[in-house]
Amino acid sequence: QVQLVESGGGLVQAGGSLRLSCAASGRTFSNYAMGWFRQAPGKERECVAAIQWSTSSTYYAESVKGRFTISRDNAKNTVYLQMNSLKPEDTAVYYCAADLLVGSTWSVTLIRNRYAYTYWGQGTQVTVSS
Repeated sequence: QVQLVESGGGLVQAGGSLRLSCAASGRTFSNYAMGWFRQAPGKERECVAAIQWSTSSTYYAESVKGRFTISRDNAKNTVYLQMNSLKPEDTAVYYCAADLLVGSTWSVTLIRNRYAYTYWGQGTQVTVSS
């Protein structure tokens, strides 16, 4: 079965960096979209970045543009989220997600929609102190 396993979260000071990893297994993800979502306490889960595995096309939320970079490693079947210039408002649980339809259509409406994704990881906590 499909498994998405996140790692790399932790506590960092404002202005610092973290790199999250999402190891994917259970099928070929070549036509999938891989998304990074985050959810802060009391807030909706939001998409911060996504990548279309086949083309490496990317999407970023406005709030993270210029600071976060999503990438993928075919050989390791892993997606990364490099987070730089972190702010306290980036504090959240970060989730990796995957979906075939999102990857096939690469529609922004679907990319940003948490309900469009079929597979989810367990999440990793990122805390940015001020």
